[in-house]
Amino acid sequence: MKAAVIESVGRAVVAEVPDPTPGPREVVVEVAACGLCGTDLHILQGEFAPKLPIVPGHEFAGEVVGVGTQVTELSLGDQVAVDPSLYCYECRFCRTGHNNLCERWAAIGVTTAGGAAQYAVAPVANCVKLPEHIRTQDAALVEPLSCAVRGYDVLNSRLGAHVLIYGSGTMGLMMLELAKRTGAASVDVVDINPQRLETAARLGVSATATGADELDRPQGWDLVVDATGNAAAIQDGLERVAKAGTFLQFGVADYSTRVTIDPYRIYNQEITITGSMAVLHSFERAAELFATGVLDPDIFISDRLPLDQYPQALDQFASGIGRKIVVVP
Repeated sequence: MKAAVIESVGRAVVAEVPDPTPGPREVVVEVAACGLCGTDLHILQGEFAPKLPIVPGHEFAGEVVGVGTQVTELSLGDQVAVDPSLYCYECRFCRTGHNNLCERWAAIGVTTAGGAAQYAVAPVANCVKLPEHIRTQDAALVEPLSCAVRGYDVLNSRLGAHVLIYGSGTMGLMMLELAKRTGAASVDVVDINPQRLETAARLGVSATATGADELDRPQGWDLVVDATGNAAAIQDGLERVAKAGTFLQFGVADYSTRVTIDPYRIYNQEITITGSMAVLHSFERAAELFATGVLDPDIFISDRLPLDQYPQALDQFASGIGRKIVVVP
């Protein structure tokens, strides 16, 4: 079969690889679409993936075309979205319900072959059957949405909160949509990319700006979300949190990224700084939200490129052009 392969640091190609074979409790999925994510860029840069080469792609959905000998939950022809998370269920963190912090954390498309291919293998337990009205090519959005749902679990936001989001790429826009639906009094978005700000405005925000100084909230925001991973944005966002407010590090920063905090202010104003890592008990809820139309795929997906153009798709994603880019085998 044909698949994208990150062969070595900085090098991605499209090549022929062996067809996958399911284990007893696995299924083979014919991939309808696979989304690109910042994690894929980190893998390309030599981070995250324990070894290369690897077939990337942890955001994918498709049709079940093969089932293992012990699979009874799904049938050939079922349309599914795939949770890429692979946990050991044995370590301290798994045993205490923090599976996303698993000491042996692994993921389809990161540590094992993923969905940037014609076919992919997944445990049946990781597959969520999709209702018939969903276009399977759009359901690659379920995985990033599940990360956003996890982010809102961490925030424990209250009704009437004033929210500031840094970044209006895919994840920032998803956090925007969830903020609107969790009773925010206002949602403001900051980004230096005017095209992305236009999309945020199209989805409906209280205000957009290229810098928080342009926004009229001198007392700060109850919830500040960084969806960029950019040091300058994170540093600025930390200064914008209101008293008793919360800062969520949601964007994936490079390992070397550093910012400065003010410990006295954190103490004196009871500011919470927290993070959200990937997916935790949120994939099924994201699939259900997606089925209700919480996202408009035609707005969120800006580019649908053939799998043969995976290296070019990575380049486009790295340049910040467009929103969600998916490859279609």
